[in-house]
Amino acid sequence: MKRYFTAFFLLLVAVLQSVAQNDAYPRVQECEMQSDILDCTKKYCVYLPQGYADGDKVFPVLYLLHGLTDTHTAWRDKGNVCEIATGLIETGKAQEMIIVMPDAGTTYDGYFNSDGWCYEDFFFQEFIPHIESTYRVIPDRQHRAIAGLSMGGGGTTWYALNHSEMFSSAYAMSALMGLVSGSWITQDPDARRRVFMESAVANNNITVVENAAKEQCAKIASVRWFIDVGDDDFLFDNNMEFVKAMRNKRIPYQLRVREGGHTWQYWQEALYIALPFVSETFGK
Repeated sequence: MKRYFTAFFLLLVAVLQSVAQNDAYPRVQECEMQSDILDCTKKYCVYLPQGYADGDKVFPVLYLLHGLTDTHTAWRDKGNVCEIATGLIETGKAQEMIIVMPDAGTTYDGYFNSDGWCYEDFFFQEFIPHIESTYRVIPDRQHRAIAGLSMGGGGTTWYALNHSEMFSSAYAMSALMGLVSGSWITQDPDARRRVFMESAVANNNITVVENAAKEQCAKIASVRWFIDVGDDDFLFDNNMEFVKAMRNKRIPYQLRVREGGHTWQYWQEALYIALPFVSETFGK
């Protein structure tokens, strides 16, 4: 009898552990990694869907970028990413996916390479390899997408334009597509803000498309593009300049101009479009 009781007890513990493990997903967890390129520890958040409880299952991955003055926690705390992603997955409107939210600095650092801040190098040489060796993601272009808002929308566009071999789709929300140089930048008393704005000039997405030769246009067109900007957004004209450049080069894209401005309400609503959009690409 004692032997049977012990066996039953062990079975019960195993069942409870399994239930507890399954209940741990979906979730957003905060993690960190050491960067040799940036010479610092970088934090990030990662959304793991319900299916991650299955220890053998692998997933497509979306890199979701934050905006200026925010951090890796913005989409978790302000963007409601866990609830929105879980709801779309449960209703079959989006695939199960891992969503990775990196930290590009809190004040005027950003996603570009600049003096003392080689973030683009870090992202492709260290961060993506770290994610693909740490989590059960499908490590190929077809199952890798990128999206972001504002500064992160500009980073999304820059990365997909210049690293088209890495992403199957790109979703830019209220994106900072680039700045034009002027005395208002060079005379800015804030040195870090000045460096950031100068990098936005040097890494102008509109100029990249305008100057793209036929071969580069073909590479850019291999990415599925979605531009999403509000009719009251202060970056509306900036986005329309990018769209005009894409049209002139005959590069396909989708465009949505919805009611709204540069707000978290707008970006939460954008997720309801973005996650099904990237899911369609994952499934092709």
